[in-house]
Parts: sequence; structure tokens; C-alpha cells
Amino acid sequence: MNQIGPFVGSWKMKNKPTVVQMLPALNSGGVERGTVDLSLALVKAGFRSIVISSGGRLNKELSEHGAEHVNWSVGKKSLFTFRYVLSVRNFLLREKVDILHLRSRLPAWIGYLAWLSLPKNQRPILVTTVHGPYSVNRYSEVMTKGEAVIAVSNTIKKYVLENYKDVKESDISVVYRGIDTDKFFPEYMPNTAWIDKFEKDFPGCIDKKLILFPGRITRWKGHLEFVALIDSLKKRGQNIHGLVVGGFDSNRNEFFNEVKNKVRLMNLEDDITFTGDRSDIREFMAVSSIVTSLASTQEAFGRTVMEALSLGVPVVAYAHGGVKEQLDALFPHGSVDPGDLSQAVELIVDLLHKPQKVEKNNEFTLIKMTSSTLSLYQRLLQKRNSQEVR
Repeated sequence: MNQIGPFVGSWKMKNKPTVVQMLPALNSGGVERGTVDLSLALVKAGFRSIVISSGGRLNKELSEHGAEHVNWSVGKKSLFTFRYVLSVRNFLLREKVDILHLRSRLPAWIGYLAWLSLPKNQRPILVTTVHGPYSVNRYSEVMTKGEAVIAVSNTIKKYVLENYKDVKESDISVVYRGIDTDKFFPEYMPNTAWIDKFEKDFPGCIDKKLILFPGRITRWKGHLEFVALIDSLKKRGQNIHGLVVGGFDSNRNEFFNEVKNKVRLMNLEDDITFTGDRSDIREFMAVSSIVTSLASTQEAFGRTVMEALSLGVPVVAYAHGGVKEQLDALFPHGSVDPGDLSQAVELIVDLLHKPQKVEKNNEFTLIKMTSSTLSLYQRLLQKRNSQEVR
């Protein structure tokens, strides 16, 4: 099945509209993944797709599907970064860009100032995506400056409307982040070669029920809570092993050391494994009994939660933000009151002995995300075209 989705409709304008997306880099993360997925959809729909960023490991995918990449460090936190405003301005004019899509705050300021400096009749359509509940201030406000604003969940739509009174509800479109259900589906299981290597690399996991905690190692994600969770489950006599899949910022490893110290103090060295960054998160999820999400701060969407649910793997999570929206739709049984670790322990024990079915993911899919975004582009281009004709 084509996970990019159809591009419905056409309009009388130049054959290949140009879309530029701006973000800091193209390494790992939901923003980066969504940018590349949309870029592929754009190319398949007949657009010219350009991404401006400092690059990263996802560059290869862009070039493979025919998109273009401009390597500018528009996300580097320095006053010198603002030198790119003129470069972006000239680029928008030279390449006759039709849509400028801003996805992160500092690159958004660069793009917005460049856009603002253009004569009104030469500005591309400005689109912004609000990917998270940013701190409410002037710096974050730039993400609401789009002629169309995309919110990645109803939680984020509510955040925008409550905190930025100049934004009209009619200008906000909720477009959930999408999972490729050709890759993440309930029947998926890793091949024998992967299983063999997994058991060789992580012998402590053999014959155990795996409790997975995916996510970069940062305080707000809840890694200390996960250690306490595993400790409680072991004390309840559960035959489990905890897996933490995710890396950490090498310049800020104090928190990782704090987590490891807690593991040692609780004598859980044989019960929790830290895998570091992995590109095979799908395989880890597929062999796990339960995936957890214990973030202290509500997440805008929660990609790993949706990936696990798409695989049919039960998720036990603090039910707030975008994660609550996902659980409500596909697995309400996994909802835990935010911060209530004892409730999470009880629920996991129950699920280990009485598994519950996860509903099929038909809502948070890549095809819906790309189709909805392309349809929004189409409406904006049609509106612009009709205004020019008049």
C-alpha cells in the first residue's frame, strides 16, 4: 500500500510548485522524520521539495527521493545565525518559492524575517507547524505567524488558542503526526537474524518479559521513574527486564550518570539495560511485552507511543497531552494518571497476566498526515491563485 497518499485535485498555475521546509537539522526526531516524509510526498505529488537545515543522517533519504537540500546552519543558537536572513530572502526570490513551511523556532525566525522583508506580492505562502507546547514568550510566538498554522494534536491547538490571542481558530489545522503502517503493523516481527543478534548482545533479556522505555535520556522524559517502576515490578515477583532505548547528549551526561547511580543503588544492574541510540526501535518494540511513557511534561504527540500502538504492543503511559489523545483512540486501558507510578505498576502487572487488545491504527497514519498537509497546501495555493486572477 502507498503510504504517501493521493494528491487530490489540480489547479491552473505553474507545473511544479516549490515548497521549502526549514528546521535545524536532519538527524533523529519526530520533526525531522515528519519533514522527510512530507518531502517524499511532495515529490510524488509533483512538487519541487527543498529542505534548509544543517543536514544529518536523513539527508540521504532526501536525495534518494529527488528532493533538494540547502546546507545552512539556521538552527545554531548564535546571533551570527541571523546572517542567514539575507541568504534566505534572496533564495526565496531566486527560486520563486510558493510555500515556506517553518518547523522550529530559530529557523522560523530566520525564515519569517526573510519573508517579512519581501514585497507583499513576492512573498511565498507562509505555513508554520507548532510541534510542542513551547514556553510562552515572544521567541515562541513566531511559530504562530503562519498564514496557516498546523497543530500536531488537539492539545497543541488548545495551547495556541489559550496563549496567543491574535491567532484565529480558523487559521489552525490539526494534522496528527503519521506513522508508516506499512512498517508498523500488528503482525510485524523481527527476522531470525535480528533475534539471534539481540539475544547475543542482550543476554539478560532472554526468557524475560520486556518492559521498554524509548526516548532520549533527559530528565522530563521520566527515566528515574522508570527505574523505580522496574524496582517495584521486581519486588512484585514479575519475570521482567527493563530496556531503555535512547541516547543522551554527550555534553550533558550528568543526568544519565544520575540514572545509572539509581540503578546501582537499587541493585538493578542485571534488570535494566541501556542500549543507547538505535535505528531498530521497531524491532525492540515488537519483542517487548509493554512499552511505557512516563513524561512529566505533556508531549505534543508522542511518536514512540504511536509506533508501539501501531505494532499492537500495549502502552502504559501518563495520560496527558497528545499521548492521552492516542490512548483514548486506540488503547484507553493503558492510561495512567500523570505522576501516579503505583497505578502504572498495578496496570503493568495486570497486563502481563491479562493482555488487552490494541485497536488498529487508522487515525495516526502517514497517509493521513501527508494527504492532509498536501490538501492544505492545495487550498492555500488555490486561494492565492484566485486572488491573483482578480
